[in-house]
Amino acid sequence: MKKWILLVALAVTMSILAACGGDEASSSAEDKKEVTIGATSGPYSDMVTKAIKPGLEEKGYTVEVKEFSDYIQPNNALAQGDLDANLFQHKIYMETFAKQHNMDLSEVIVVPTAPMGIYSQKFDSIEDIKEGSAIAIPNDPTNAARAFQILEDAKLITLKPDTDPLTVSEKDIAENVKNLQFKPIEAAQLPRAVDSVDLSAVPGNYALAADMDLLDALQLEDMPDQYRNRVVVNTKDVDSQLAKDIKAVVEADQFEKIIDEEFKGFGKPEWME
Repeated sequence: MKKWILLVALAVTMSILAACGGDEASSSAEDKKEVTIGATSGPYSDMVTKAIKPGLEEKGYTVEVKEFSDYIQPNNALAQGDLDANLFQHKIYMETFAKQHNMDLSEVIVVPTAPMGIYSQKFDSIEDIKEGSAIAIPNDPTNAARAFQILEDAKLITLKPDTDPLTVSEKDIAENVKNLQFKPIEAAQLPRAVDSVDLSAVPGNYALAADMDLLDALQLEDMPDQYRNRVVVNTKDVDSQLAKDIKAVVEADQFEKIIDEEFKGFGKPEWME
């Protein structure tokens, strides 16, 4: 009888200890305060460092910012648990990458993003562009579609009705007002092309990396939110306290003030308008 009572007592004790241990682990995961946020080198690592990190630190976090020089590793590092969040990609890229690599990624919030622009060393305005001018455009379909949208906004081309803005290509042009000559090249080479062709459609990240002033563009992109960058986490963490705190920091007045002061020319997402 005494042996049976001892065994019952031991079982109860082990159950209590296991429960306590489980609560401690759960609390530790929920209350994690040392976090690592990844971003591509340049404006988006600067945005994390200057506009997001201070707000999180005020909420009690210790934040490490890890910089990347490519668009592959930030998502790999996030999926592997080396990052708690990242900032470098737009919605289309995130969804495509996640599908191709069997990842489950979700956005926390969309942030101001450097727009693509039409730049020129030969013309001072859209109105000055001459008949038959050559324009360098990105050779990848996603960014090429953005370039054609900008040209339509500038009234340099007219697109066919019912054209999908996310998949626009040269074949969708109904009218080429100035008879522009399109020169597809690698997006990273577009800043250099400004010196060798009449016009160049340069994505914002490459323009900034080449020390170009976004406000020097003859025309800046009226960017759809699908093309704006967002803070991204693993889907399992999208409702975490960290994700909620990041969202709160980005929605705060101080964040927008820093954007206005230090990220001039960045297009704001719809929720900030």
